[in-house]
Amino acid sequence: MLTSSEPFDLVIFDCDGVLVDSERITNIVFAEMLNELGMDVTLEDMFADFVGNSMAVCLGIIEARLGRPVPRDFVAEYKQRTRAAWSVQLKPVAGIEDVLEEIDIPYCVASSGEHEKMRLTLGITGLLDKFEGRLFSVTEVKRGKPHADVFLHAAERMGASPARAAVVEDTEIGIRAGVAAGMAVFGYAELSDPKRLADAGAVVFRDMKQLPALLRR
Repeated sequence: MLTSSEPFDLVIFDCDGVLVDSERITNIVFAEMLNELGMDVTLEDMFADFVGNSMAVCLGIIEARLGRPVPRDFVAEYKQRTRAAWSVQLKPVAGIEDVLEEIDIPYCVASSGEHEKMRLTLGITGLLDKFEGRLFSVTEVKRGKPHADVFLHAAERMGASPARAAVVEDTEIGIRAGVAAGMAVFGYAELSDPKRLADAGAVVFRDMKQLPALLRR
């Protein structure tokens, strides 16, 4: 177990791809919809260009590439399709339940997703009770990742100094936000490019069960 003598007072988890295994599901749906709009994208393209961004940023990228606005019902249809896929496919990230039992310091979530989305995915996977009252969304701050705002907001609400906080992320954008916040950042590379995570400033690991030992160092 981690104790007060350990280097961190708070662990801040991203949600998608770190707590819930949603990134692959979500981006398969997203890629299908973009191809239907006439964009030729693969799942690899999604992870390289879209993962980690807020929906507003993603829409800006899409509209710039298409040269026209997305359909008015695009976001609503995307949410409907992803929820349908989550309901039958979504699981916790492998090993995360054991990690949450092992670490003995406060932890929370700080996500680019909305509260409704976090509550849905954490609820489906049985993790919501572990984070109740400690869910922080980019919708609560002025700027999204890669700016530090949501991580600094989470640390302030949790009563922790940024210098004593650790961030667990799976995207380059999220890692840059954690570094900008002055926090130690750990990059989970089960699906992401480990070199990009390391270059952004993270200590990279591939198996979630490695995390408690990394936090002790």
